[in-house]
Amino acid sequence: MSYGAAVAKQLNTTAEGIVLGSVTDDLAALGKYGVKKIHQVSSDSLNHFDAQAYTNVIAQVAEATGAKLIVFSNNLDGKAIAPRLSARLKAALVSGAVALPDKSGGFVVRKNVFSGKAFANISLNTDIKIIALNPNAYKVEAGEGTAEIVSFNANVPAAKIKVMSVNKASGEVPLTEAEIVVSGGRGLKGPENWGIVEDLAHTLHAALACSRPVADAHWRPHNEHVGQTGIAIAPNLYVAIGISGAIQHLAGVNRSKTIVVINKDPEAPFFKAADYGIVGDAFEVVPKLTEAIKKLKK
Repeated sequence: MSYGAAVAKQLNTTAEGIVLGSVTDDLAALGKYGVKKIHQVSSDSLNHFDAQAYTNVIAQVAEATGAKLIVFSNNLDGKAIAPRLSARLKAALVSGAVALPDKSGGFVVRKNVFSGKAFANISLNTDIKIIALNPNAYKVEAGEGTAEIVSFNANVPAAKIKVMSVNKASGEVPLTEAEIVVSGGRGLKGPENWGIVEDLAHTLHAALACSRPVADAHWRPHNEHVGQTGIAIAPNLYVAIGISGAIQHLAGVNRSKTIVVINKDPEAPFFKAADYGIVGDAFEVVPKLTEAIKKLKK
């Protein structure tokens, strides 16, 4: 929403939002992020994610409001909807955007390519444009104001997907949404030593992650595996413990704002990508670091 509001300001227009399903949150409060109006499509059939149904309904709202630019988060949902909407509205799409558009010579959007090792500047020339913004690529800007809530009567198509059950993870910070991530690698020598990683993560209110060899060895579940073949993340702080920093791992975490590496091997490749590095035994360094952070929080 902050990104959409900033682009709307560039275009001398206003930012509006779409909310799907039976949502009871205080939607008017979203106005503090720069959104002037929220179009709410209240329908129980939209309470479960259905990419085809969501695309259909969002297209109806976009066409009714005359929207010329639609912004998604480039997460799992956005990746499922944005390409479909692009085809439906004949709109140019940039996925993985990392900056505001450059309007000095048209409408050019920067995105990550080659697993974050380079940037590409994409020019959008269609009347309607779609941007899927990388998570944590733009700062959250909160101000004053409330949004006007407008009920939108959409023609909701019959669902082609039936949700049989929903299993929700509780008590943990989702990796893709975490601002801080603490990750462990083979340097921890075994699953029985994971307690020091968990203690540091809990102290920092961080999400837990691991390298691929750790997941492959079944020390940790595969949903914690970050890297090119796992989950790509972009937290504000990434702490890597006992991870050498193979290129496949770096490709999934190199969008982190700050990277801290703890490794006893001074020649570990990860130190070249780190903002801060500690050369030392993780079993000595991590408990001391955790205790120091706890003292600072008192």
